[in-house]
Amino acid sequence: MARMAPSTTSATTTASTASRTGRTGPVVGFDLDMTLIDSRPGIHAVYQALSAETGVHIDADLAVSRLGPPLDEELAHWFPEARIAEMGDRYREIYPTFAIVPSLALPGAREAIAAVRALGGRAIVVTAKHEPNAELHLGHLGIEADAVIGRLWAEAKGEALREHGATVYVGDHTGDVRGARTAGALSVAVPTGPCGEEELRTAGADVVLTDLTAFPAWLEGYVGR
Repeated sequence: MARMAPSTTSATTTASTASRTGRTGPVVGFDLDMTLIDSRPGIHAVYQALSAETGVHIDADLAVSRLGPPLDEELAHWFPEARIAEMGDRYREIYPTFAIVPSLALPGAREAIAAVRALGGRAIVVTAKHEPNAELHLGHLGIEADAVIGRLWAEAKGEALREHGATVYVGDHTGDVRGARTAGALSVAVPTGPCGEEELRTAGADVVLTDLTAFPAWLEGYVGR
């Protein structure tokens, strides 16, 4: 598919980032949940623990089938509005106990990050997840990002992508496509989360890969062009 050119703002920021870091390769942003990691087992365990603690029924299977949007949106299905902030805080508090160990790297995740660095670039993670918990996942799985920015969703992700000079954003959700487009970055999508290939293309993804195992070859071709 045709490549969407980065905005002037993104290009200027990229030059500034390169001057600070000494790297001249691409800056690539990645989503976390269901893009780099399969966090469903861990998040499922957190919801079960929260349900047991509060006595409120939470269908954990259903909740993990629609990962992507902010936590508060999911909690709104199970708790009254007056309790959402409290339950969000509690969820994030118990998250490290239940969610880190069961969650796994998705196929190609480490190799995708390595491919960016091999070309002299920077790999950043921009996610809706609570930033400290995102960092725990990456540390546990040995995935080394150059920066981690949390608590951003959809178009709001564009702000962080622009700030870091990202010209590519990789995600699994239509919200990630919107974030990339807001930043003037190329949207690369993988249907490894709740959104299928056609849904991602319809949302405006510039490239849809089967999964991240295809990313290094794609990136090499993209940079070569």
